[in-house]
Amino acid sequence: MAFETKNLLKNQIVDEVQTLKNKGYRFVTMTCVDLGESLDLLYHFDLELRMVHLRITVPKGDTVPSISGIYFAALIIENETKDHFGVHFEGMALDFGGNLYLEEEVKKYPFCKVTVGKTETAGEEA
Repeated sequence: MAFETKNLLKNQIVDEVQTLKNKGYRFVTMTCVDLGESLDLLYHFDLELRMVHLRITVPKGDTVPSISGIYFAALIIENETKDHFGVHFEGMALDFGGNLYLEEEVKKYPFCKVTVGKTETAGEEA
C-alpha cells in the first residue's frame, strides 16, 4: 500500500478534494487532532490501495469549508467533528447543529479543551 500526505491551506481543501474525486478516489474518513491552540484535520482518500491524506491546520474556533457537497457521506464525519471538537464547517449538506451525538445540554466538547456557553464567576457556575 502506498500513501502520500499533502499539507494544504484551508482555502485549498475543496479544490484538492474535487481533483481527487475526478480522479476516482474514494473518501474514507477524516481525522481531527487537538494540537492545543489549533486542530489538524486530516482527510483520507483511497484509490486501488493508494492512500492520499490531505492535512489542514486551523486555529480553534475557525470555520472550515465543508466537502459534503463533493462527497455527501462526509456530512457524518463533519457533524461528528463538530460535536467532539467544536469545528464549524461552512456549507455542510446537512448540519445537525452540534447535536448529532450530543444533547443540547452538553456544554463541553468531549475531545477538545474548549468550553462553550458556560461562564463561571467567583465560585458559582452559570
